[in-house]
Amino acid sequence: MKVAGTEAIRPAEGGAGALAPAPPSGARQVWRRLRGRPAALAGGAVIVLLVLIALGAPLLAAIEGQDTTSYHADLVNSASGGVPRGTFGGISGSHWLGVEPGTGRDLFARLAYGARVSLGVAIAATVLQVLIGVAFGLAAGLGNRWVDNLLSRITDIFVVMPALILAIALLAVVPSGFPRPVLLTLVLGFIAWGGFAKIVRAQVLTQKSLDYVAASRLAGSSPWRTARRELLPALVAPVLTYAAVTLPTNIVSEAGLSFLGIGVTPPTPSWGQMLSSATTWYQADSAYVLLPAALLFVTVLAFTVFADGIRAALDPRAASRLRVGTRAGRKAGAATGGGETT
Repeated sequence: MKVAGTEAIRPAEGGAGALAPAPPSGARQVWRRLRGRPAALAGGAVIVLLVLIALGAPLLAAIEGQDTTSYHADLVNSASGGVPRGTFGGISGSHWLGVEPGTGRDLFARLAYGARVSLGVAIAATVLQVLIGVAFGLAAGLGNRWVDNLLSRITDIFVVMPALILAIALLAVVPSGFPRPVLLTLVLGFIAWGGFAKIVRAQVLTQKSLDYVAASRLAGSSPWRTARRELLPALVAPVLTYAAVTLPTNIVSEAGLSFLGIGVTPPTPSWGQMLSSATTWYQADSAYVLLPAALLFVTVLAFTVFADGIRAALDPRAASRLRVGTRAGRKAGAATGGGETT
């Protein structure tokens, strides 16, 4: 059954009056931009693989038939100081990446479990930094002048504070019985949140002057209700971008502290702690040094490239700093209206 008059108002197919398809949602637009960046997708795939290895470390070690603490004295040559027998660190069907010099502990199991510590500490510390930074930034941006000045000065102190030196001091005085991964998470999280607070405060001060925020305030909403409903959604993109950049920094910080001997301590495996132990074996067993170093390098590179892709996808007007001057960068700039990069 046809409704009278529908033919008169129906636009011609393919004509100028045809209805345009609905624009994609924000998440769909971000995914579409991210798909045009193969390097970012490759970095994301590496991150997913590393997370799966960390989560499945017990299963992978069980499949190999090894663990992180069993010593295999028969696999190291005591006459040469404990160098693993065999080629490239003693790789075999029972030990997929060889064994640790001096002890004979399985390297694959220790690297897989070490991923849990390195990635777990970095991710948990980043989440803690986001929570503290967003809380301070919102309070400073929404508070009166006295509150803003007080919280801004506290934030400035944490921004200029030498975080690594303070972390070394705190880790050195805490009793050794306290779980080191938890301690590293708390120290890194409570020290390096100042950057998030500054970003959030700046965004809140900018958003407060916009009409939709003023309308929410005039409608009787409390400052925190306005923040929850109007301001927090606008903070997702800058906070997420900065968190993606901060996470590889936390990975390096955990590895550096463990390398210095004040982070994760044996027998708990960590990539930084393994590198610290490997410094005396770099000539006799190069595999023991290269494996954790390569994993750290690949992990930090993957997070950095992926963070750059996320930043460019959330803000297409900004040229990717990893693609400036390349043909791909010029095409991306032309497609997003950013003009030709130089």
